[in-house]
Amino acid sequence: MNVAVRFAPSPTGLLHIGNTRAALLNWLFARRHGGSFMLRMDDTDRERSTPEFAAAIEQDLRWLGLEWDRFARQSDRLDRYAVAVEKLKAAGRLYPCYETAEELGLKRKAQLAQHKPPLYDRAALRLTDADRARLEAEGRRPHWRLKLEHEPVGWDDLIRGQQGFHGRDLSDPVLVREDGQPLYTFASVVDDIELGITHVIRGEDHVANTAVQVQLCEALGGTPPHYAHFPLITDAEGHGLSKRLGSLSLRSLREEAGVEPMAILSLLAKLGTSDAVEARATLDELAAEFDLDKVGRGTPKFATDDLDRLNAQVLHLTGFDQVRGRLEAMGLAGVSEAFWLAVRGNLSKLADAGEWWTVARGPVTPVVQDPAFAATAANLLPPEPWSAETWGQWTAAVKDATGAKGKALFLPLRLALTGLEHGPELKTFLPLIGRERALARLSGQAA
Repeated sequence: MNVAVRFAPSPTGLLHIGNTRAALLNWLFARRHGGSFMLRMDDTDRERSTPEFAAAIEQDLRWLGLEWDRFARQSDRLDRYAVAVEKLKAAGRLYPCYETAEELGLKRKAQLAQHKPPLYDRAALRLTDADRARLEAEGRRPHWRLKLEHEPVGWDDLIRGQQGFHGRDLSDPVLVREDGQPLYTFASVVDDIELGITHVIRGEDHVANTAVQVQLCEALGGTPPHYAHFPLITDAEGHGLSKRLGSLSLRSLREEAGVEPMAILSLLAKLGTSDAVEARATLDELAAEFDLDKVGRGTPKFATDDLDRLNAQVLHLTGFDQVRGRLEAMGLAGVSEAFWLAVRGNLSKLADAGEWWTVARGPVTPVVQDPAFAATAANLLPPEPWSAETWGQWTAAVKDATGAKGKALFLPLRLALTGLEHGPELKTFLPLIGRERALARLSGQAA
């Protein structure tokens, strides 16, 4: 089988952590099995879908590196849905209904009051031609429902295992609105059939929809794809994530929080699986390790602490060539690989590199606790050029001259050279400061 999957967002908001996970799991599955990944804009909701949101989704996916092999837009495929409508009508599986939203609401309330499930009562099937003509003369326009077969519906879910429903326990779904607009369930199944989708990997909130979609697929003459429904992630307090929750949108994480794409990808690929949640440097590594069998049934929780930890890990793995342009765009003119290798282990966000650039290039206000000790150290500072061995040679000489060792030796030198108690290893950072600035700082001058 040539694996074909799709990520089908509705362009009604920005991508957030929750639906980004759906995109990633589909992308990884396709790459793991040598298949294709389709981006399909499910934009049949005319009132809420916007070109701006569609463009933002594409931008976010490209930023993550989740490039697609194929692209489709449901608003371009309305003619295909019209053909499918006529096919279902001819087979007696699509029937017109004339109830208003208010009338349907009253029916649901009455059923719930009687402790019955709120299923459509199929009253429209009992209408005569004369009844329908009268209703349409009153100005009513029908919506169209799929007549479900009252028989068992089942599939072997690739995450949840064997799943089973019965048609009599499901409500005949509306497939086409009064204005002729196809709804998600209908358009999605038509697309999956015609675009050759072999696996549908999505959140478990769609499990009940799947039973309907299996019947619809078969009614249209298609073979249902393989389904895999993963648990939805929540925030740390157990609340669901919404695409309109700005703090967890991809745009916010990128532009405001400064999160690296591989930190997000590493977290979402491993969250809720049997693998340890650790950073990976590339999508290829994540794809090589991906397996739906590793996805558990428990509800995974998204914690910003995990994202912060992974973000630091990703930066520690990142090569200079991958960030040079970004560092230069931050104003670090003349930045070198030596600088990057010296500081990347101390970064939580890339923006932190700017702070260490200032420490290396100045001006820095030194902290000189013992001027005599600092003066002795300055007199022993070797001439340039310096290397990674210079720090060890210099501190050995200072130790011999002063008798200081351990923290009493290293901390005063770090405070004088950087003004800080912690930071990059000075064996790699000292050459970046240079002898002139180091001498000035050891004498207590801001440099």
